[in-house]
Amino acid sequence: MPPTLASLVHHSALKLTVRAGEDRLDVPVRWAHVSELADPVPYMEGGELLLITALKLDAEDPEAMRRYVKRLVGAGVVGLGFAVGVNYEEIPKALVDAAEEEGLPLLEVPRRTPFLAISKAVSAAIAADQYRAVTAGFAAQRELTKQALNDGPEGLLAALAGQVDGWAALYDASGAVVATAPEWAGRRAARLTPDVERLRERPAPASSVVGGDDRVELHSLGTGRRPRAALAVGTAAALGTAERYAVHSAIALLTLTTERSRSLHAAEQRIGASVLRMLLAGEPDHARTVAGDLYGELLDAPFRLILAESASASAARAHADGHARVSAAAPAQTAVTVPDTNGDPLDGLAEVVESAAARSGESVLVVPDGERLVVLAVDGGAAVAACGDYAAALEASRAAVREQPAVDEDELVVGLSAPAGPIAAAAAYKQAEQALSVARRRGRFLVEHEELAAGSVLPLLADDAVRAFADGLLRALHEHDATGRGDLVASLRAWLSRHGQWDAAAADLGVHRHTLRYRMRRVEEILGRSLDDPDVRMELWLALKATSAAGE
Repeated sequence: MPPTLASLVHHSALKLTVRAGEDRLDVPVRWAHVSELADPVPYMEGGELLLITALKLDAEDPEAMRRYVKRLVGAGVVGLGFAVGVNYEEIPKALVDAAEEEGLPLLEVPRRTPFLAISKAVSAAIAADQYRAVTAGFAAQRELTKQALNDGPEGLLAALAGQVDGWAALYDASGAVVATAPEWAGRRAARLTPDVERLRERPAPASSVVGGDDRVELHSLGTGRRPRAALAVGTAAALGTAERYAVHSAIALLTLTTERSRSLHAAEQRIGASVLRMLLAGEPDHARTVAGDLYGELLDAPFRLILAESASASAARAHADGHARVSAAAPAQTAVTVPDTNGDPLDGLAEVVESAAARSGESVLVVPDGERLVVLAVDGGAAVAACGDYAAALEASRAAVREQPAVDEDELVVGLSAPAGPIAAAAAYKQAEQALSVARRRGRFLVEHEELAAGSVLPLLADDAVRAFADGLLRALHEHDATGRGDLVASLRAWLSRHGQWDAAAADLGVHRHTLRYRMRRVEEILGRSLDDPDVRMELWLALKATSAAGE
């Protein structure tokens, strides 16, 4: 506790006597200041005990004293010490009355007590209070460190809540509550998620104070450009010096834990990349051995393989050979790096799935792979659901700001495989890659491979390359028909739709079957290809469907 007027009055060496304001002696004293100015207010900061001899004051003038005392109170002066036996043998009644009227404590200082003694007493008390605060802070630091080592962040939060006589909460990189102490603070902490998200937009370290039912301080954690976590500390009043030491110690310890977690996360990613390479290379037994307890549970249940790219990388990949990515054919070429949080959409997806998995206690394998992100997550688990929710939120956000949806370069393209096991990991990767390709073509954020299996191939014919192929394949037939020498395109469509049945196709066209046979021979002559070849019939049918879809 800092010194108060009461502690000074009870100081046996000072011999101070209270002449006014007896009920306000518990006010803390920030400093003792001597001033004989008629108006010392411009030099006051508030919280001072002002010491005077009334050298330049008309202390017997009631009106002058009322103005003088009123200004002192307005400036935040907490007490007035009047030395008797110097200019006045006793404190003038006008000053006593003015002090009583304003409720300002007035202390009589005997002649034998120098002002310097009072200043020293205040200074010593302040120094002792600061020493106690520092000592308490070091003790709190030791306790917090002990709890962090024994019980992790949860133990640290419990110790911190006790130190500040309030509550504490830890948030992950996504702004979700990871732990609280005491438990009842969970609901209060959850309401602050929007404030934590705003704090994350500021470079670390950053802090803010939030009002409400209590006073809450928010602090970002981490040494990178973007914070990796956040700490909330709720108290009934502003923190004192000892409590401030405890909070700073908690920030340092949690930051250290966060940075250590980053190193461990990098090591886990290297192990995860090895596990993934073995799975894609058809070595599930070796993958299980390497996975151990870290990813073993993930390989014991059906999982989904998620393959993600940024939209800009996805567009560029359409013109690249793709040898640098993880694949079953060339697993050794994978280059695994630890991503730095830099606003890339892949980082956002990684944070979402990892946070969801951590909250639900699931295993998840996240492997940054150049411009791609590969994720193995439990089928039907929180990580897969979070990925879908993330994509849906992006879709909704894009639809809200655009009339014609189109994927921006800073957005995501995601492909999701069907459920698979370790033996079928390579097939799952191929499924995710196919779904990713369809998402890219259709301008969607996420496509599941099961959508492709349950749907139709016809929507895929809308691709410009397919249409160009169809136009080129059928161009000679269209040119022939344009001369008015026959209807070869319609005849070909009718014949193919009837699976080569001459009578049925001729009836659909309203011509004789010999006429239809003649037309099909002309098709073969013009195209230079045999209709007996099933591949030729398939290509012609798809070309007809592609051009009819384009016409629609």
